[in-house]
Amino acid sequence: MSDISLGSSVAGVPEAAPRQPPALTTGPAAWMRANLFSSWLNTAVTLVMAYFIIRWALGFIDWAFVNAIWSVPNNQTQACRALKGSDHPGACWAVITEKHRFILFGTYPFEQHWRPAIVCVLFTALFIVSALRRFWRWELAIVWAVTLVAIGVLMWGGVLGLEYVPQERWGGLPITLILATFGLAFAFPLAILVALGRRSSMPAIRVLCIAYVEIIRGVPLISLLFMASVMFPLFLPEGINIDKLLRAQVAVILFAGAYLAEVVRGGLQALPKGQYEAADALGLSYWHKTGFIILPQALRLVIPPLVNTFIGFFKDTSLVLIIGIFDLLTAGKTAIVEPAWQGFGVEVYIAISLVYFIYCFAMSRYSQNLEAELNRHRVR
Repeated sequence: MSDISLGSSVAGVPEAAPRQPPALTTGPAAWMRANLFSSWLNTAVTLVMAYFIIRWALGFIDWAFVNAIWSVPNNQTQACRALKGSDHPGACWAVITEKHRFILFGTYPFEQHWRPAIVCVLFTALFIVSALRRFWRWELAIVWAVTLVAIGVLMWGGVLGLEYVPQERWGGLPITLILATFGLAFAFPLAILVALGRRSSMPAIRVLCIAYVEIIRGVPLISLLFMASVMFPLFLPEGINIDKLLRAQVAVILFAGAYLAEVVRGGLQALPKGQYEAADALGLSYWHKTGFIILPQALRLVIPPLVNTFIGFFKDTSLVLIIGIFDLLTAGKTAIVEPAWQGFGVEVYIAISLVYFIYCFAMSRYSQNLEAELNRHRVR
């Protein structure tokens, strides 16, 4: 009876409400205390860095917004030059207002700028659709094909009543997107084949893949672009000429493929040997084993370095200026050659860097979200 009475009294006691941890042990305050103010030296460094960052930020806000000039009439830059030499200098964003179409579209015919503008929108929409996992079906290949055909029709013209525009007139952001998109789209499958070839048991294939990777990685991209633009035409038969943009595109593909191949090979080497043995135990063929078991796991392991390489090559497309192709950076540099706008290159470079940052940051965030999502599915 005593046991029963004791149990009843304990059961009748209401449970205590859950208590929240102290505010200084969790959240932003705890993180700052542990990482920024954990010791007197850490606190001193934090305060000094905070002082310089705040001072720089306030100066940048004054220069970029408070004292800035946003437009000038008829390229009359006297107000910008007077402000630049004053005690409180400010940015002259009027150079972007006046030259933004040339920076974005280069020497493309002015009255036809709506066409490369639509091309940029199509490229961006294609990237967004391709990033969503619910669209990862075979129909996505059709979407890519149709979109790329539409981009070619818009850029070249000559059909559907559109004025023909030769590739020599292309420039700006469309060129950057074309080089980056086609370069990485063709370099990635090439990299997978080369990475598998380096691990092949056939000596001829293995040596060929090793030679390709070591030779391409042993020279800078500028030298490949120079050879594609200047040296390669010397070996062609008389009367045959390959477009300069196509030659630059092939050079970018070969260069990106060599670097991506090493990233993919790292993923293949990091995969436990038991995965290969399990696939062999199931009696799968080489291509079934590679396509359904090995590659998916290997690529998941190397998502961060893959995206890091993608971002690097997206920015490396600016090197095509060495062979006279008007990409986004080259168009921006050319825009300030005009005497009226000389001396305002900082504003142009900031605007161009913002465009690069938007695309690169989007790729970085997407890779982080994709990696986290794949890890969640693996845990389940």
